[in-house]
Amino acid sequence: MKFFDELKWRGLVNDVTSPDLEEEINNGELTFYIGTDPTADSLHIGHYSSLLMAKRLEQHGHHPIMLVGGATGFIGDPKATGERSMLTPEVLDHNFHALHAQISRLWGFPMVNNLDWTKDLSIIDFLRDYGKHFNVNYMINKETVKKRLDTGISYTEFSYMILQSLDFLHLFEEYNCRLQIGGQDQWGNITSGLELIRKKKGSDTKVFGLTMPLITKADGTKFGKSETGTVWLDADKTSPYQLYQFLLNTEDAKVIEYLKKLTFLSVEEIMALEKEVEENPGRRAAQKKLAEEVVCDLHGEEALEGALKITNALFGGSLEELTEAQRRELVNTMEKTPAAAGKLEDVLIAAKAASSKREAREFIKGNAVSVNGQKVNDPNMPIDLNSTYVDNVVLIKRGKKKNYAIELTEAAE
Repeated sequence: MKFFDELKWRGLVNDVTSPDLEEEINNGELTFYIGTDPTADSLHIGHYSSLLMAKRLEQHGHHPIMLVGGATGFIGDPKATGERSMLTPEVLDHNFHALHAQISRLWGFPMVNNLDWTKDLSIIDFLRDYGKHFNVNYMINKETVKKRLDTGISYTEFSYMILQSLDFLHLFEEYNCRLQIGGQDQWGNITSGLELIRKKKGSDTKVFGLTMPLITKADGTKFGKSETGTVWLDADKTSPYQLYQFLLNTEDAKVIEYLKKLTFLSVEEIMALEKEVEENPGRRAAQKKLAEEVVCDLHGEEALEGALKITNALFGGSLEELTEAQRRELVNTMEKTPAAAGKLEDVLIAAKAASSKREAREFIKGNAVSVNGQKVNDPNMPIDLNSTYVDNVVLIKRGKKKNYAIELTEAAE
């Protein structure tokens, strides 16, 4: 299988601007760029596929450039739902340096900031040298802009396309960058950049664009979002254990897609896991492998070992074996249930782990309840601030999989 065919097999190619790009990608030695705006101080899991795409191309002999949009971040790429909130210069500067450090640490790609070549550009030069090459009719027919015409779009966001096109032109002139890669929602911006380069440098200039499908969950929502918020690549914002659990809970219908897009596992390894999902889905072998690969690639083997240790302790091992830091990491990821200190049977009811005192006693006397990892058989056992696992939180387990983090609201009398 040739390299471009593997990229298509992995589901990483949505569209290309020319069929000639396939040969260029197979042959190597192509300088390309991927851009992101500093709208936050960390990338999230939704960005991960494009970053791995850059790494795959680099391993095949191509030359990546990562662009963090210090200038375009001031403007905001138009969303279909409405205007973006403008970030302050201080926030953008903080976010830029945080992303620069994160990308450098994880991948070591060469990085540029489009603020460097736009900050001194006058409005007259912008309109004469670049705006003159953009037809308004062409711009309003771009998908994202078209969706905003009924509700309205500011001139600021409308001009984003020109700024991104200027980026491609600058990188072509300075680095002979001939390919821009982005999500499928960037098609209009990418093709506008190609047109600007050809108008400036000649219609036969060989530059290309490639878009990647956006990664979504089975319900169609963006992959970077979960019920509790964004899943960040920064370990301080989303811990390795949280990331592991998020990926471990991937739907069967999507896990092979994620293995193709988010890991460096070979075609043969992924096909074997796909067969395992079909024949024995209950083992969740593909989900475990996905979680292990991504956590290890992002945070290292030690972080993966910690995530596995917490997982095993919660679902079958000993909670007492965890370090203080691991205990806090576990508790911080769990949904808290407030309950007044009191007898164990009453706390079970407050946590909705039992519907009545009778049921609570049956669970407890049936050896189905643990407190902080220890089996308990006494319904009258006091659950108070002397019983906590971390701070004022008590961990209660009912059966094999029901775990509750009880946040005590008062001490027992």
